[in-house]
Amino acid sequence: MGAAVIITLAFVIGETVAGFLSHSLALLSDAGHNFADALALGISWYAIWISSKPSDPKRTFGYHRVAILAALVNAVSLVVIALIIFWEAVQRLKTPEPIHAGPMISVAAIAICVNCLIAYWLHHGAKKDVNVRSAYLHMIGDAVSALGVVIAGIVITFTKDPLPDVIASFAIAALILWSSWGILKETVHVLLEGSPADINMSALEKTIRDVPGVLNVHDLHVWTVGPGVIACSCHVVVAEQSVHSGQKILREVAEELEEHYEINHTTVQIESESCEFDDMYCRVEPSHHGHGHHHH
Repeated sequence: MGAAVIITLAFVIGETVAGFLSHSLALLSDAGHNFADALALGISWYAIWISSKPSDPKRTFGYHRVAILAALVNAVSLVVIALIIFWEAVQRLKTPEPIHAGPMISVAAIAICVNCLIAYWLHHGAKKDVNVRSAYLHMIGDAVSALGVVIAGIVITFTKDPLPDVIASFAIAALILWSSWGILKETVHVLLEGSPADINMSALEKTIRDVPGVLNVHDLHVWTVGPGVIACSCHVVVAEQSVHSGQKILREVAEELEEHYEINHTTVQIESESCEFDDMYCRVEPSHHGHGHHHH
């Protein structure tokens, strides 16, 4: 991934120079998009490195959440770049500038090749990690926006009209906004401790109830810590029995959750049926005495 960051940054410099020389806002927009991608790749690279650091007494879950924060920063930076491009495109509509289409076409064509190559490198990791996926989607988006610049350049060559350059800029800005929205939504959901989108909570609850010896389940929480790290905590009600039997049920619940839902961090509290229990998803209230949570 380090090589991808260096290649992208080098290309951004070249594309920015070409954009200024050819007066092409579309090329400058694409350079802005590419710069966001270099930033995205750099952040993803850092996040992957830091999330592999072991947990410590201060961060008992380790550094997995850094990857989620990185994806959020990445998505927000894209929204800002898109808004700048929209603003500039509106200014260009008011005061058009003559465009030199030659450098615009050739630089954008190189951009397509560079982005496709990096997207190919990232393709495999994109399936497992929201961070790599955000970087991968940026690269695909870049290749498409560069194609838009090539088409705009060809139209300008024949018509000498600068309008296609502005249209391409609007299209690139819209594409950037669209690609960042999904990542923004996903990262905010994770930071709000939402249950993973691909987990059916009713089915998960049934899986726990179906474990032999389980009478009931409540206070069920499932959340994503970071890419590939899903945690679950629940209270399981069992009949009065030996500690050994209770441990066996606990182990089986954890194994079922890992096998069917890829939940790799399960905390199960075993309760005997004489205890009172209430809501399935308990309402956790901030404690004014430093610790503890209350059920309503």
